[in-house]
Amino acid sequence: MVEFPVRVYYEDTDAGGVVYHSRYLNFMERARTEWLRTAGFDQSALKQQEHVLFVVHSMQLQFKKPARLDDQLRVASQLLEMGRGSFSCQQQVMRGDTLLIEAQVKVACVDADSFKPTGIPARIKIALESS
Repeated sequence: MVEFPVRVYYEDTDAGGVVYHSRYLNFMERARTEWLRTAGFDQSALKQQEHVLFVVHSMQLQFKKPARLDDQLRVASQLLEMGRGSFSCQQQVMRGDTLLIEAQVKVACVDADSFKPTGIPARIKIALESS
């Protein structure tokens, strides 16, 4: 499991200081990007060197509690299943020990030019499975 810190800013909230539901998607996207980075893969380099991109295929969310202005959050990402051309992960947005959001995310690997599904390069699979 890899964790990424997130601070809630004014732009993330409504007039009552509660985080917009769509902002959690941004927080989770950043955390998945940082998860890849800690595994040794920069998204730009993957596009240029491996000719692949990772795109969200599907996502299931459960909203438990709201985050608020100035909260210090952390987004945890953990691999659940690795396939030939996709992987599934669980992501949790936490404030301290309190679970705010839980998500199951399926991420597909696509060719950087055609956007057609393709296999995940072996070195990426190995790195994600060991992170």
